[in-house]
Amino acid sequence: MSVAPLLVDVGSSLEQAGSVLQYLLVFVFAAIPVIEILVVVPIAIGLGLDPLLTGIVAFAGNVLSVYALILFYRQIANWLRRRRGGRSEPSDRYARARRLWDRYGLPGLAAGGPVLAGVHVAALVALLAGSRSRLVAAWMTVGIFAWTVVLVAASAYGVSLLGLT
Repeated sequence: MSVAPLLVDVGSSLEQAGSVLQYLLVFVFAAIPVIEILVVVPIAIGLGLDPLLTGIVAFAGNVLSVYALILFYRQIANWLRRRRGGRSEPSDRYARARRLWDRYGLPGLAAGGPVLAGVHVAALVALLAGSRSRLVAAWMTVGIFAWTVVLVAASAYGVSLLGLT
């Protein structure tokens, strides 16, 4: 799947929606692992949505979807284990994730998650590496909050610099 059509769909969906629906879509798009805050915040602010409200709604959508992943992690892990038929050898993906974990730890994954692979993948890596759910939730919240602030500020500054509003 190409990212360019995805960006157009997010932008056109937001542009065509009514004002309240626009913020609901920001929430939903921020919760989707492929889109997240990195895509939806700049597009929404570029379309003229209120930066502060966009940031709050996008943060809520992104962080709540990560919390849902953390909450249902055990069920998902058990399902994957049953699906694999009890094979316990680690996959190449797990080995790569483990190396990332060993190098950066939970704070590094939380800080780099949105840029490196998305916060959902980062949270999953942390959980697979054995981190406690509460710590993963706390660090991911901090990382998502920091990136939301940076994205809102950069997007609002960029829009005002370009004179789009």
